[in-house]
Amino acid sequence: MAIVEPTDFQRRMVRRKWQGRAFHLLCLLAILIGLSMLGALLYNIISQGWDHINWQFLTGFPSRHPERAGIYGPLVGSVYVVSIAAVTSFTLGVGAAIFLEEYTTRGWFVRVVQTNISNLAGVPSIVYGLLGLEIFARTLGLGSSVLAGGLTMALLALPIVIIAAEEALRAVPPSLREGAYALGATRWQTIWHLVLPQAFPGILTGVILAVSRAIGEAAPLIVVGAVAFIPYAPDGPLSNFTVLPLQIFNWISRPQAEFHEVAAAGILVLLAVLLSMNGVAVLLRLKFQKSSEG
Repeated sequence: MAIVEPTDFQRRMVRRKWQGRAFHLLCLLAILIGLSMLGALLYNIISQGWDHINWQFLTGFPSRHPERAGIYGPLVGSVYVVSIAAVTSFTLGVGAAIFLEEYTTRGWFVRVVQTNISNLAGVPSIVYGLLGLEIFARTLGLGSSVLAGGLTMALLALPIVIIAAEEALRAVPPSLREGAYALGATRWQTIWHLVLPQAFPGILTGVILAVSRAIGEAAPLIVVGAVAFIPYAPDGPLSNFTVLPLQIFNWISRPQAEFHEVAAAGILVLLAVLLSMNGVAVLLRLKFQKSSEG
């Protein structure tokens, strides 16, 4: 009986199969290494900071004595800044996306605008801090206030929101718009009652990503004028403020080991705030997604 030799094509297929398996193992190894490092980092932070999280820490103000240091002022400042940034970037970002996707024709102007928006998403955050310093703090006279910080962070989040909102609007089937126009609906009625409910889950995904980036940034707020130590909580949009990342940096830069443990507790609070805000956004996204599917 004659022995059939494998052809060159079969040998190449076997070689590619083994190369694919090797690449799969390398990717799995990279994921495991990343997760291991993240797990070790989280374990280190929890072991250092868990004992410092108590009611006095959550309701107290920063102090030069680590045993009396609290995080209430930076916590309130972060919530104020992120809330202003989320509302502003959501309103302006969705409005810009609707204009670009629903009211303009596909021409060179739209392509140039979309290209610049994509480029702005990768600009370093310190550039937005300089822009916020010039526009909000100096030109508009807001100074180093919560409102100036929130609007600066809105600039940081705005390109991400616009890009995500454009993709969500683009994913809505054109037949939905055509059916509404055939029934006599105006363009705005079609957008408000049909297109936006369908695109809202994707828009909220962009807002989640933007807020997640904004809540951990400190460089733009330092440029605007946020202080590293403030013994009170902001009581209005024009008050001075500090935020959690800046306060954590202040603690971690001190030589005393006790302040490093307090900084670890502040990191845990920052993670809790971030996960809570993301959880609320995810619940809203699931709610609107079920409503649109129903």
